[in-house]
Amino acid sequence: MHYRTLGRTGIHVSPYCLGAMMFGKLANPDHDDCIRMVHRALEAGINFIDTADAYSEGESEVIVGKALKGRRDQVVLATKAALPMGEDPNHRGGSRRWLVRAVDDSLRRLQTDYIDLYQLHRPDPATDIEETLSALTDLVRAGKVRAIGASTFPAADIVEAQWVAERRGLARFHTEQPPYSILNRAIEREVLPTCQRYGMGVMAWSPLAKGMLTGKYRKGRETPDSLRVKFFPGAMTDDASLEAVERLLPLAAGAGMSLTHMALAFVVSHPAVTAAIIGPRTMEQLEDLLAGASVTLDDALLDAIDAVVPPGADIAPLERAAYVPPSLAETALRRRPPAGRIVAAA
Repeated sequence: MHYRTLGRTGIHVSPYCLGAMMFGKLANPDHDDCIRMVHRALEAGINFIDTADAYSEGESEVIVGKALKGRRDQVVLATKAALPMGEDPNHRGGSRRWLVRAVDDSLRRLQTDYIDLYQLHRPDPATDIEETLSALTDLVRAGKVRAIGASTFPAADIVEAQWVAERRGLARFHTEQPPYSILNRAIEREVLPTCQRYGMGVMAWSPLAKGMLTGKYRKGRETPDSLRVKFFPGAMTDDASLEAVERLLPLAAGAGMSLTHMALAFVVSHPAVTAAIIGPRTMEQLEDLLAGASVTLDDALLDAIDAVVPPGADIAPLERAAYVPPSLAETALRRRPPAGRIVAAA
């Protein structure tokens, strides 16, 4: 594999990052099988692994930790925190109180004394970004974390975090992990240019649009009984996505490749993208993904893809995986109160 620099960290990573979200009770509870997949990925030249504390309630990190015994120094290991870890309202988010505990929990599960890339899994509007960056800076200085990053941040939040880091002398986010695929191109408008402006590495999640770009889901055919359909019923039956797939399949066939390989090659061809996160559930899926590692797309094929899904357009719904900012999620923030009505301060 041809390795790429992860932003300006000086760390070199493979253009495919092995995502471990499917490891554990969420999808594949067989630890030995998951460990074999990790070892196979390493043998193929992948040196970048991404997981999170919330994946199968920590079980994914446990599996990755087992798999990396004796191989830890060969791997750039990334994990994330911020999503809920139980019912306690303080066991989530970007507060110092939580992150200081969360990183120790992840280190224990991963059986390591340092994390190469520690990421905030989602923005936390309830916590001042200075509070979050201050806590993460202390973790870097303590040697528990080598670099920090963000995931699914809007462009404005990325800029604010960079400004706060510069003005307060804090560690800055070196990476962003956004959703990106042929069917989800909205980040081309602002997020990717912003990452380039600040020299941030980009790890794209869901490069296959939750599996829609495998060709398994087709217009006019029975929807397969799969884990994806269970968690994302709207996305896997979305008419616009299915119609786009029908137009993309002949493009891939005409270029002599599968839709899966074309979709992955599309993501890693963007100059702002460092790596595409692949998330296999089985060894068969991993082998198919690895087979496309050398695929490249010429300008004619990229132009043809643009004709199906225009640059900057989002076709596929992200559903529950999306980050919805308070300005959209909270009705009160979108409606001016009637004249004369007093609104209590928070």
